[in-house]
Amino acid sequence: MSLTLTLREAPAAPVVAETLRPDRIAGLSASEIERLELWHGNERTAVRALFDVAGGGTDDVRVEGDLTRVAGLGAGMAGGRLTIAGSAGPHVGAGMQDGEILVEGDAGDWAGAEMRGGRLVVRGSAGRRLGGAYAGSRAGMRGGEVLVHGDAGDEAGAGLRRGLIAIAGRAGDAAGLSAPAGTIVAFGALGAYPGAGMRRASIVAMGAVNLLPSYARAVTYRPPFLRLLLRRLRDLGLPVTDEQIDGRYTRWSGDGLELTRGEILILEAPR
Repeated sequence: MSLTLTLREAPAAPVVAETLRPDRIAGLSASEIERLELWHGNERTAVRALFDVAGGGTDDVRVEGDLTRVAGLGAGMAGGRLTIAGSAGPHVGAGMQDGEILVEGDAGDWAGAEMRGGRLVVRGSAGRRLGGAYAGSRAGMRGGEVLVHGDAGDEAGAGLRRGLIAIAGRAGDAAGLSAPAGTIVAFGALGAYPGAGMRRASIVAMGAVNLLPSYARAVTYRPPFLRLLLRRLRDLGLPVTDEQIDGRYTRWSGDGLELTRGEILILEAPR
């Protein structure tokens, strides 16, 4: 039996819900979960004051209600499954290590920020700094997968070190900002300054890209790794076409202001 937490009404102040991690509350009864405390504004508040709790004793958790002011759902989780029935507030899945999070609506800023493993799936769109680094941190996402079926805000994958970010819609400005490694796949348009300061990471673009002058054309080919990656993304439900899997890509090397070991792969238009 899954555990369901239903937010009764939109909270008057932001709620920090890092306590409601599936791996942390697995094995607890409904009454034990109700006694846990969350930050509601600047006060500690029992879960039962905000949520109705049904079920328990499992790491399969479903959270329902207007959750746009609820931050940190699934942050730091190390296992289990979390389904967010609707849109989530900021920091969903931030720092997660394992497990799976499904957001059935949109996700706020810093979704998957500095995550280390697991999978975060957003059926809607995501805010800025998707899978990115927090201010003052040198590294963003260090592992795992982030799949967004809608658009993503600016600076997706900022500081990306390892892992995969796939965006079915448009990616905002400065995707892959200062990324040391990892992969970003953008099926829609890319905003300005993609790969600015990027070192060894890869950005895959399916549409036209306004490249920085610090990127140089290298070669046009069919990257073997990319065919495998795109097939996997299609298996995971993203709208990948045969033309994208079998297509030729032009590799641009950069950022020339850094190590020139990063790459932006741009799908060639069919002849």
